[in-house]
Amino acid sequence: MNQKHQEDLAHIRSMMERSSRFISLSGLSGVFAGLSALIGGLYVYQLFKVNGVDYFNDEIIEIPSKLVSELFVSGIAILISAFVFGVAFTIRKSKKYNLPIWTSATKKMLFNLAIPLIAGGVFCLALLYHSIYGFVAPATLIFYGLALINAEKYTFSDIKYLGFCELILGCVSLFYIGYGLIFWIIGFGILHILYGLIMFKKYK
Repeated sequence: MNQKHQEDLAHIRSMMERSSRFISLSGLSGVFAGLSALIGGLYVYQLFKVNGVDYFNDEIIEIPSKLVSELFVSGIAILISAFVFGVAFTIRKSKKYNLPIWTSATKKMLFNLAIPLIAGGVFCLALLYHSIYGFVAPATLIFYGLALINAEKYTFSDIKYLGFCELILGCVSLFYIGYGLIFWIIGFGILHILYGLIMFKKYK
């Protein structure tokens, strides 16, 4: 009888979790988002080299407007790639485990995720507008970390640990402006891959 009660309680908890949290997020989404960021980061470094810019020089350098445009396009391409992988693996997982995707929890998670991301996007555009390029990489890490922490209550709670790591990494990178690209690759690339692998193993 006790075993049956435990099974019933476990089933009720599972149903409550499904209704209150977005649990279709796949760990593979994080892995492939990280790989996209790694490839994109290496491509950005090559762009600097081709344009004769020593990114790791501690001296203040002037970045050509053409290069700024190329970097902006590269960033958008990386974002789109990560988004496509995220959607694809989420749909794949939801079909495999017969999980609903577009629920009230999904809407709440996206809303809470979007607030810091939109604010961060505007802030980064302002930095680009005023030619303050050195703070763009730290700002993206900080606002992304805040977005993950803010959305944690509507999806897997583990995501807040990734958020705190991104936030701390972004704050540290504020003091190493000449190495922002390295921090960006670590944050969006390596941390995403590690997080994705852990999540895939834990929730597969």
